[in-house]
Amino acid sequence: MLLDFGGVVFETRKHPDGRDRMAASLAARLERAHLPADRTDLRRSLDAGLTALKHWKHAQSRRLAPTEMGPREVVADFLAADLPAPARALLTAEASDVLAELNTTLSAHDLRPGIRELLDIADARGIPVGIVSNAHSGRSHRRILADHGLEGRFGIQCYSDEVGLRKPHPGIIELAARGLGVEPARCWYVGDTQDRDVVAGRRAGVAAVVLTRSHHTDEPPFAVADTADAVFDTPEGLARALRTAQGTTTTAPSPRAPAVPGSAREPGVVDPVRGALLIDHGGVISASAADPQAMDRFAGWLADLLAGTEAGPDTAGVLTRVEAARSVYRDFKRDARTGSGPGAGIPEVDAPTFWRDWFGAGLSGRQRAVLTAEAHDVMARYGAAKSRRELRTGVAALLEACAAAGRPVVVVSNTVSGRAVRAVCAEHGIDHLIAAYVCSDEAGARKPDPALVREALSIAAADPGLSWFYGDKPQNDAVAAHTCGIGRRVLVRGGSTADPALEAALAEGLVTDVVDDADGLARLMGAVPALAR
Repeated sequence: MLLDFGGVVFETRKHPDGRDRMAASLAARLERAHLPADRTDLRRSLDAGLTALKHWKHAQSRRLAPTEMGPREVVADFLAADLPAPARALLTAEASDVLAELNTTLSAHDLRPGIRELLDIADARGIPVGIVSNAHSGRSHRRILADHGLEGRFGIQCYSDEVGLRKPHPGIIELAARGLGVEPARCWYVGDTQDRDVVAGRRAGVAAVVLTRSHHTDEPPFAVADTADAVFDTPEGLARALRTAQGTTTTAPSPRAPAVPGSAREPGVVDPVRGALLIDHGGVISASAADPQAMDRFAGWLADLLAGTEAGPDTAGVLTRVEAARSVYRDFKRDARTGSGPGAGIPEVDAPTFWRDWFGAGLSGRQRAVLTAEAHDVMARYGAAKSRRELRTGVAALLEACAAAGRPVVVVSNTVSGRAVRAVCAEHGIDHLIAAYVCSDEAGARKPDPALVREALSIAAADPGLSWFYGDKPQNDAVAAHTCGIGRRVLVRGGSTADPALEAALAEGLVTDVVDDADGLARLMGAVPALAR
């Protein structure tokens, strides 16, 4: 049994003040970067973007195989399209967080009557249940389920923003069915819309298409030829139908990165006259140490997620496969770095490739389907579990000094999970001092690719010659900063690079300064007023 999210598991209600609160939140993000943040302009852009998105969604329902936009495209081309280039670039870099917040700020989510009963009956009958939903933030949907005590009740969750397909594309239903170990013809698909859900179910060849009526059901945006096998006012009717169904019958119950937008010389944007602090995360903001206990918990969780009729992997097997995938990843990074010339693009691996192709090599088709659908959530959990993080000396004081001086701070990080980086900074209590995060897994490129630094400069509306880059790796941080003309390229001791390599980079001019900690950087910045602006 495959369920839609909105209109089936939850009914949504618009918050009357939701758009005003969202505009205020966007303004706060811009103000953190010392960028202009007119709430009226933000609300106007938000309203226009949401209206255009509504039309875009209706248009996609007419396509035979619609794909989904990634978070960055949704924000850059719709919600922030009317904003100046630096503001648009900042919100694009923070797109995942913006859309996760947007979902719950604009709407309340009420659990529909009969859902818990429906899940209990399915569990008692041994019927696997999954979610198939068009969403701009599957991450937010997962959190809503957890808030209502429904985490762990679904064998798979397929969200369009995470798998790149959107209903009525039949592939998203086929993926969910495969992840549950069944064929679509052995599934009921339960939705609430005719143009998306009914059409998707018919194209995928499910056994039955069921609607639980919502405010979308009876007013499709255009005429739809296909019809549902059954329509219930609430999921309670479906629960009754499932309870009375005999045996295992399958008969019908009865009634996305776009390119970084803009530049400092985009029309209507003045040349920047201020500097920014661009800062790496791992080894610079945080010192890390392996966390075997957290990894064991993660491995146990992933083993449970993949459990089925086929063998393994158990917790130990997950850990073995993780290490194998990390080895492939190390080779990938080495080869990408070796094969690139100065200033050339260097790709970052995406989450499905890491988990489905590298970790999942040799697993069953069902398990690989689960990893495809759940890859982004798995990566965020892995990023949080693989190491313990401690805030390095002087970092908080450095960021507070930048805030007081009106100097934007942008994190520029090579990472498997930007979500994990943001979470660590929040745990350190410094997230309110950071304007934005440009993370390799979200941008699709990794340092020393200069694209990440250019995006950070665009966000900060900063002159590279007046800006600072604070990192710990000469061949990643310093090369990217040097390529973009960053005036001061400072590396810190005690990170991932040995002192002799740091001194060599300093001697050859790739690095301008080497410090022991962030206090040393703060002293440097205070001593060079022209660059400290």
